Amino acid sequence: MTAESAGAASGLEIPCIPSGTELTPEVLAEQETRFIKVLDQLLPRAHEQGVTLRLIGSLAFRIQCPDTKYMEYDNQRYLTDIDFVAYGKQIDKIQDLFFELGWTENQNVLRLFGHQRRIFYHPSEPIHSDVFIDKLRFCHDIDFRGRLEIDDRTISLVDLLLEKLQIVEINRKDLIDIMVLLSQHPISTSGERKGHIDGTYLARLCGRDWGWWRTASMNIEKTAHFAGEYLQAEDADRVRRKLDQLAELIARQPRSLKWRLRSLIGERMKWYDEVEEVDRG
Repeated sequence: MTAESAGAASGLEIPCIPSGTELTPEVLAEQETRFIKVLDQLLPRAHEQGVTLRLIGSLAFRIQCPDTKYMEYDNQRYLTDIDFVAYGKQIDKIQDLFFELGWTENQNVLRLFGHQRRIFYHPSEPIHSDVFIDKLRFCHDIDFRGRLEIDDRTISLVDLLLEKLQIVEINRKDLIDIMVLLSQHPISTSGERKGHIDGTYLARLCGRDWGWWRTASMNIEKTAHFAGEYLQAEDADRVRRKLDQLAELIARQPRSLKWRLRSLIGERMKWYDEVEEVDRG
């Protein structure tokens, strides 16, 4: 697959890879290097200014999974942007940070969604950055208030997993991100632990909210189904074992009254929010 064909399939131009270039591991690693250089301009400056800015998305998975990111290269998983979550109380400082580094801002997004999301454009690289404020608001909300300090560069490992599990119409690239994360990191059954995915946090969320449970369970099943197609046999078996562990934790979690009442309706009523496309032009 070339950058041109991949971009045509997704409807997006692939940054930092010339059109027509084959998406080899070497090309994808070079693209990652250029993205990391941009990231390394932003995060140290944010730290200096006392701003809590945490990376999400595909680049965050690469950073957190150095031993298993080869799976992304093998599956021609390219990068598209550098996205963050930040606290709303610091958004003015974050805006100033981007402007000081020469980035510009999407004024339409600022006008329509500025209390939830901002989009900035790099001054020379074809890279943009979405900054989500306090929450991710897609098929299901992920609330980051009080959680951005768990890790120092990216959102926490379980929040990275939730970022993908909340997608109702999940696609290949998101399934691959889940596989890479689960292959690298063990599951914690006793709360937050450094270098572990907090399975307890995930199970509790699914035990409170039937909609979250439905979508997460559906995506755990899909990931298990496609693991053998996307990964080598040993890697696929390792991922399936982690998925079984997550499914067991979710199944053992007590259900709230709200969960039980909503389960009576089931899929007769839509249990997720429609995702509204944002014009980045």
